[in-house]
Amino acid sequence: MISKTTIGWIAAGLLVVVLVLMGASGTYVVEPGTRGVEVTLGKVSPAFKPEGFGFKLPLVTTIVPQVIRQQTATMKADCYSSDLQQVEIDVRILYRVPQSSVVAIFRDYEGDPFEALIKPRVAEALNEITASRTAELIVQKREDVKSLALESARHKLGDILMIEDLVLEDINLTTALEAAIESKMVQEQEAARSRFAQQQAQIEANTVVIKAKGEAESIVLRGKALRENPSVLELQIIEHWDGITPLVVGPGATGANMMLPLGDFSTGAQPTSQEENP
Repeated sequence: MISKTTIGWIAAGLLVVVLVLMGASGTYVVEPGTRGVEVTLGKVSPAFKPEGFGFKLPLVTTIVPQVIRQQTATMKADCYSSDLQQVEIDVRILYRVPQSSVVAIFRDYEGDPFEALIKPRVAEALNEITASRTAELIVQKREDVKSLALESARHKLGDILMIEDLVLEDINLTTALEAAIESKMVQEQEAARSRFAQQQAQIEANTVVIKAKGEAESIVLRGKALRENPSVLELQIIEHWDGITPLVVGPGATGANMMLPLGDFSTGAQPTSQEENP
């Protein structure tokens, strides 16, 4: 038979174990970047537990952690453009759960907040934006699509969740549509180069016309100046004189002044036959 002393030691040991278990289950720790939701016998407390150490009712109360730091998730959105082309968009979403919403999300929504709330709203927003644009415009204006989809998704979610940003990582079109868009872009580039060449040719032609007009006006002005002041011509002749002693013929029957070279008297050189009188 077991003695009373042995039974007492066993009972004391069991009591210690029970007390340790109750003491361990009567405390909790909320990790940094999370908030705790208190559930007591199936009832959710309206106030969340901040990060740190605390006490709770052992065995009947549970503290469920909820992440509030920024998180990242990816998704694919299957959309259709206004010209009925299929567009598949790879999206990266940066989001977080406000601490004021942790209790409501835990109590009112089942499953992961991203899958339950964010993903369907973002997909709906992207479908609405792409449906009003052609596939080509979706590709060319992807930043506009991103901004409008982000604004729409935020409006649909309200304050219960915060979408920090959307990143459209890739926009996938059908092979035939990609080839058609590429061909159109090449044609537009060729047309742009042709227009540039035409503009350059027109500019060069205008430059030639302006230069010709300038030269013609310059000739007219010089002629007018010579008519009004004949001595200008004599001044120009003197300025261009090469140092050979000239023969000056005064006003004659023609009323013109002429300068003919006499040659070099120091060497006895005479004018050429073309300069002699017949």
